[in-house]
Amino acid sequence: MAFIATLFLPSSYTCASLDEAVRPEAVAGLFYPGQPEALRDMVANQLKEAAGANVNGRIRGLVSPHAGYVYSGIVAAAGYRQLDPSFKTVILLGPSHRFPLSGASIPCVKAYRTPLGDVPLAPLAVTLQASPLFESVPQAHRREHSLEVQLPFLQVTLKEFRIVPILTNNGDPKALAATLAPHIGEDTLVVASSDLSHYYPYEKAVSLDRLFTAAVPALAFSDVTRCEACGKQAVLTLMHIAKIKGWEGMLIDYKNSGDTAGSKDQVVGYASVAFVDRKEASNRMNETLPTKDRKALLKLARSAIEAKLVKGAKVERPGPLPPSLTEVCGCFVTLHKHGQLRGCIGSIEPVSSLVECVESNARSAAFRDPRFPPLSRDELSDIDIEVSVLSVPQRLDFTDGEDLKRQLEPLVHGVILSRGLNRSTFLPQVWKQLPDKEQFLGHLCQKGGMPQKAWQDPETKVEVYQAEVFGEEDVK
Repeated sequence: MAFIATLFLPSSYTCASLDEAVRPEAVAGLFYPGQPEALRDMVANQLKEAAGANVNGRIRGLVSPHAGYVYSGIVAAAGYRQLDPSFKTVILLGPSHRFPLSGASIPCVKAYRTPLGDVPLAPLAVTLQASPLFESVPQAHRREHSLEVQLPFLQVTLKEFRIVPILTNNGDPKALAATLAPHIGEDTLVVASSDLSHYYPYEKAVSLDRLFTAAVPALAFSDVTRCEACGKQAVLTLMHIAKIKGWEGMLIDYKNSGDTAGSKDQVVGYASVAFVDRKEASNRMNETLPTKDRKALLKLARSAIEAKLVKGAKVERPGPLPPSLTEVCGCFVTLHKHGQLRGCIGSIEPVSSLVECVESNARSAAFRDPRFPPLSRDELSDIDIEVSVLSVPQRLDFTDGEDLKRQLEPLVHGVILSRGLNRSTFLPQVWKQLPDKEQFLGHLCQKGGMPQKAWQDPETKVEVYQAEVFGEEDVK
C-alpha cells in the first residue's frame, strides 16, 4: 500500500525559497466576478463611482475591507482610487478566518492568481521567513479571502508590483511592525484587510463602528483593542508601522452592507482608512469652501429644520454635488437666538459626507439638544444658523499640563478630552468665551464628567482639530 507523503507534513514549516506552485483563486466567482473582463469592468466602475474623503499626500498604508465586492467594493475603491501607481512592493496583512494561527504566516508559493493574472511574491517574503516571527501554514492560505480580494484592485490601480502576503491572528502586532518597518521603503505600500462589526442592526453597527473609525486614524491603540474587527491584528500592525514611520491617518469612507447591497436588519461594517507621510500631509483647513458651497450648506440646514415644522416644506438638498460637499467630514451645526445659544449638535469623527452631516446635525440641534426644548415654528425667523466643518482629529502627545498648554493654539484648536468612557469637546470658537487655557481645559473636563484637573494627566487622551466656521450672517 502506498502512503501519501503529505500525510506526514507538519501543519506549519518555514521555506528557504518560494515553491514553484501558484496559489489559485479561492473566491473568484463568489466574492468577485470570475471572468477577467467582467472583473476588470466591475473594479473600474467602482473606482469611478467611489466617493469618500480626498487624501492630501501620498498614501503609504491603507485599511481596506474584504467582503464581496457588491457589499464592500465601493468602500475599498474609495481608498484604492487614490493610490500612487508606482509602488513596487505591497505588504498585505489580513486575518485567517478558517484556520487558527499562533503567529504570522507567509505561504511558500511563487505567486497568487486572480482572473486578471498572476501576482508574484516579492523577495522580501523569503527574507521575512528567516525571522522567528514567521512560519508557513498552507492550510491558512488555501481558502482565505482576506488578502485575495485586495489583489484585483491592486492589479487595476498599480503598474508592476510584487506582494508579501501575511496572515496574522494572535501574534504581537507591535513586534510584527518592528520587524516589517525596516523593509518599508518609498516604493512599498502596506494594506491591512479587515471588516468591522458583524450582524448587528444598522444603527447599533454604526455606533459600534464609530469607535474603530475614530481610533484607527488617531493611532488610539487601546481603543482599537475594544473594537469589533476580524482583521484587528492586521490593523494594529499597520498602526504601529504608521507610528514608527511618522504617518498620519485619516478616514476615507465608512459604510455597511445596509448602505450597499443588503437589508438593515443584520449588517457588516466596512471602512477605508489611509495613512500618509506626515511631511506630505496638508491640513484640510488650509482649504476654504467656496461661498456658493457655504450658502448651499446653510440653506440645507435651514430647510432640514423647516421641513419638520412647516407643512409642505421640503428639504432643499444641493445638486449636482461638487466634490467638496461629498467629502467625508465631521461637522457641527449651531443655532443662536438673539445672540444666545439655542442648540448645538455635531459629529466629531468623519463618518458621512458633508451634506449628510449638516442635514442630520441641523435637525438634531433644533430638536434633540437635551439642554433646550425642541425648536418651535414661531422661533424659526429668530434663529441664526452656523456650520463648523472639522478637520480629522489628531492625537496630541504631552508630558504634563504645562507641555499641553504650550501646544494648544487658542481660536485654532478644537479640543477633545477622553478618559475611560468619558469624552467631551469644545469647538475652536469656545476660546472666545474661555481664553485662559487652564480655564478652557478645566471646563472641558467638567463637561465630560472628568476631574477638573484631568487634563494635566498624560493618561488623559487629548486630540485637536481645526474648524472652518461660517454662518448665515457671513454669506449674505
